Amino acid sequence: MELTQLECFVAVAEELHFGKASQRLLIGQPSVSQRIARLERELGAVLFERTSRSVALTPAGERFLPAAREVLAALERARRTVNTEQTAVLRLGSSSGLGQRLTLLLEALRQSDPPIEARLVNAPTRTRLDQVRAGHLDATFVRGVAASAGLEHLPVWRDRMVVALPTNRPEADHEPLPLATLATLPLRIVPRSVNQPLVDLVMSNCAAAGMEPVIESSTQRLDDTLAEMAAGRPIWTVLYAAHAEQLRTPGIAFRDTEPRLEQPTYLALRSDRPTAGLAPLLRACAAAD
Repeated sequence: MELTQLECFVAVAEELHFGKASQRLLIGQPSVSQRIARLERELGAVLFERTSRSVALTPAGERFLPAAREVLAALERARRTVNTEQTAVLRLGSSSGLGQRLTLLLEALRQSDPPIEARLVNAPTRTRLDQVRAGHLDATFVRGVAASAGLEHLPVWRDRMVVALPTNRPEADHEPLPLATLATLPLRIVPRSVNQPLVDLVMSNCAAAGMEPVIESSTQRLDDTLAEMAAGRPIWTVLYAAHAEQLRTPGIAFRDTEPRLEQPTYLALRSDRPTAGLAPLLRACAAAD
């Protein structure tokens, strides 16, 4: 019997709705159903009466609910006992361009009871996911990667992206900026092998706008690209709006686009880790949204 199974059981018992329970736990509804099914097999008892319109506890489920709640409460009391005299530490994989979201998240963690200190690790996405699997990280933020072997990906927010281009370009007069107007202007972007979700997002939206951008693939730092752009080089690029808000470089216009560019951000953690242990982090993610 796993703690994640108990968490799912209690959530469904209190919500009497699998969809609402999955939203509360920030995991997919199929995962909730699978964990409860495994729990029922292990207990040898049916815990819920399910119809297409309703969910209700069986007599066995009603008897099991107080015990399941007590196990989860005991776990929380044990955590508090360990952390009463010291700040808890959370090893968290970060991602570039989080901007103000990261500041708000760190502040929310410090204000938790007990306070939580986040030790941030910034590395390529694949490296961070491997570190979560190995237990070297408690969780990591990833963008555009909705699933990984052995990990649970919880959606936490959607990040808006903007176009950056020289202010002296006529295209900069548009707000929002139709992507189709950039058809003849070279796009400075990282190779797809470096950031597949980002490149795929941009290319799919350009295709939806009826244009194929002129690619100027580059591994240059974003700072160098923006410096060239500020000097008047006729190129454009994309970056996260949260990052752009921290830059505001003279000579560069940051514009929302049509269609709008948005990238989902997920919190990746091991599938066998109890969600309750990350409750402060999930609350901090909500505060940062």
